[in-house]
Amino acid sequence: MKSNAQEKHEIRPGQSLELLKELHILTRDGKMNQDSRRKLKQVYHLYQFIEPLMQEVMNAQSRVSLVDHGAGKSYLGFILYDLFFKPMLASAEADSPARASKIYGIETRDELVERSRELAQRLAFPGMEFLNLSVAESTSSQALPEQIDIVTALHACNTATDDAIEFALKKKARYMVLVPCCQAEVAAELRKTKGDAVRNNPLSELWRHPIHTREFGSQITNVLRCLQLESHGYQVRVTELVGWEHSMKNELIIAEYKGQKSGKAARRLAEILDTTGLQSLEKRFFTQLA
Repeated sequence: MKSNAQEKHEIRPGQSLELLKELHILTRDGKMNQDSRRKLKQVYHLYQFIEPLMQEVMNAQSRVSLVDHGAGKSYLGFILYDLFFKPMLASAEADSPARASKIYGIETRDELVERSRELAQRLAFPGMEFLNLSVAESTSSQALPEQIDIVTALHACNTATDDAIEFALKKKARYMVLVPCCQAEVAAELRKTKGDAVRNNPLSELWRHPIHTREFGSQITNVLRCLQLESHGYQVRVTELVGWEHSMKNELIIAEYKGQKSGKAARRLAEILDTTGLQSLEKRFFTQLA
């Protein structure tokens, strides 16, 4: 069992212990169990990817807005605010643009939205706002500004990741941080069109057997998403989340808007949809020709 000193060493400097207790990562006497330790490690790992993106935006315009889709209990949002927003706002002048910085948590479960609102108020985190919306609803919601700097969607199930991408494209997001999950839609389409695809495409052997259909469907979904993002002018990096060994859904997609829309990516995406029998998904994986 770890000592208090060892557990404190795992917590980042400046991290509010009171926040970690409210999030039930720490017990009231400051202890962590194995599950809490893993959860904190995961959020800190994500923070390492997101913090430099927030800093880039701050350097460019002195304020940052971030939308976290499928926020759940908002572990990520609260820790981002505690470690990055709170120190920044503490040193900002009263009329500084930094005061306009904001984190929006989007979540459909009303009890989690209310709990997060109460916690933000209790901790005096004025730059956090929580909205009871689906990812799809948020795209047209008047409660969100026209432009958002960073969009995150962590384990947004099935098509919710694609809805988050559509949201980010509409909001002209500079960065997207996506951890896709449960990509069932493409696998279902592959099963429906399997007969024709198997006859016409020898590569369809990759998804002929049911277990391969599921795995290939998950893989190709993220490939299509990356091509879609590139077609809209984003530079895409795909990596793995360490510390998420308990979940097979540990692929991390980071996209940065560069403005160079790729016609090649758009054409390649269309070709893949055609050769795999997925033409019905053209609307979901919409592209922007250069």
